Formats: sequence, C-alpha cells, structure tokens
Amino acid sequence: MNVKDAIIERRSIKHFDRNHEMTEDEKTELMNLAMLSPTSFNMQNWRFVLVDDKNLKEEIKKASFGQNQVADSSILIILCADLKAWEKEPKRYFRNAPEEVQNSIVQYMNGFYNGNERVQRDEAFRSCGIAAQTIMLAAKGMGYDSCAMAGYDSKKVAELINLPEDYIITMFVVVGKKVKEAQPKDILEYGDVVIKNKF
Repeated sequence: MNVKDAIIERRSIKHFDRNHEMTEDEKTELMNLAMLSPTSFNMQNWRFVLVDDKNLKEEIKKASFGQNQVADSSILIILCADLKAWEKEPKRYFRNAPEEVQNSIVQYMNGFYNGNERVQRDEAFRSCGIAAQTIMLAAKGMGYDSCAMAGYDSKKVAELINLPEDYIITMFVVVGKKVKEAQPKDILEYGDVVIKNKF
C-alpha cells in the first residue's frame, strides 16, 4: 500500500479481533518504522511501551474507563516521552557528526530546554504525536488498523507500567485486526481549515 492510500484508508477503529496476535517480527517492524519519526535535535525522546500481555491490558483497560479497544487490540502502545532526554548523553544523538558540531548542538539544546519545563513538555507531545501518526500509517500499510487514544487515568497507568519519574505518558495507540468498520467520517470544508498566508 502506498502512503497516499494509507492516509486515505486509515480510520480510528474501536472494535478489534481480540484473538488475533501479531507476530514478534511484525511488532519489531512496526517499532523500527516508528523510530524513524523525526524529533527536535534528533533526540528521539519518545519511549514506546508495547503491551501485549492480556492480564496487563485488562488492568490498563480498567484504568481507561473500560474502553474495550485497550484489551481487544493485538497490541497497546503507550507512547511516553523522556522529559530530560535533552540532557542525558546528548552527543549520542549525533555521534557521527564532527566533535565541534556535537559541542555546538549540545550548547543549543541546553539553551533551549534547560529550566524551561513547558518547552520540555511541549516537545514530548510534539514528538509523540508525530510518532503516533507514523505508527498508524505504518500499521495500515502492514494490513492492520489502529486508533490513537486518550481517556485514561495517567497516574494509575504510570503505576502499572513502572513509568520513570522524569517521563510522561502522552497517548495510547492500539493496533490490531478490525471486526467492525469505523463510523462515517465528516470532513470540514477545505476553506474552513486551510488559510493562505494570514487569517
């Protein structure tokens, strides 16, 4: 499937075949594609918690106000971000660049994020949002369906997955084989959402 078709055909699916299991190779392929998603300064601050354990999915479903797709999907991907990725061995994000380039970029990163918790949080959501779309389009290209999700008790989910203190949960993406089509999608008029140059 080409990218255009994946974009057109991707829908937010709520009903999955709970008996379908993705292979380990499929999961690895999906995550390898997700890891190609762009991030600021190439810091790759997303962390993907792949949940395929049925008991854990049931526990997370309870913390997600009973949303069935959490447990019925083949995998639940909890997109988290390391808020302090910018200061954790930052030279590794461009280890093949010359030393002077590495030093310069590290200096820029420090100036951009140090002491600015709002920007750190904003960056977490930007990075994970891009990665979520990559996952959903890649899943569609692999013959799977998906749904990006909010609607969960962040504190409880964090406890269930042992989330590190300086990490944040940004969203879920569930992936699996659909058993029911999505509802028809209403699209706003082009002119309502696309503005040329200025409002």
